[in-house]
Amino acid sequence: MTRDEYNAFCKGLKATTHAVQWGNSDVWKVGGKVFAICGWADDVPAFTFKVSDMAFEIFPDMPGLRPAPYLASRGMKWIQHYAAPGLSDDELERHIEASYQMVTDKLTKRLRAELGL
Repeated sequence: MTRDEYNAFCKGLKATTHAVQWGNSDVWKVGGKVFAICGWADDVPAFTFKVSDMAFEIFPDMPGLRPAPYLASRGMKWIQHYAAPGLSDDELERHIEASYQMVTDKLTKRLRAELGL
C-alpha cells in the first residue's frame, strides 16, 4: 500500500479527519481519537493501527510487523506494519477498518450520534 492509497482509504471511512503530525506523519482520527498513523521506517511507509488483544500477541511474530514504537511501550495495543512481507493491502485495509471500529465503539453515544455513526 502506498501512502496515497492509505490516505484515500482512511478518507473513505465515515466522519474521519486528517492531520499531519509527529514528524510529517499522516494521522487519521474519528471523533478526535486516532485510529491510524502512517509515517516512515527506513524511507518506506510504516502503517500503525490499533488491534485486539489476540492480534497484539500474534502479529509481532510475523515478518514486517512489530508492536508500534512509542504506543506499545505505553501499554497500548497498537501494531506497526513497517516492512515486507507484512500484510497484504487487503489485510491492511481490514485491520485499519477494525481499528477505526474499535475507536468508534469507545466514543460516547452522543458523539457517535453527532458524527452520524
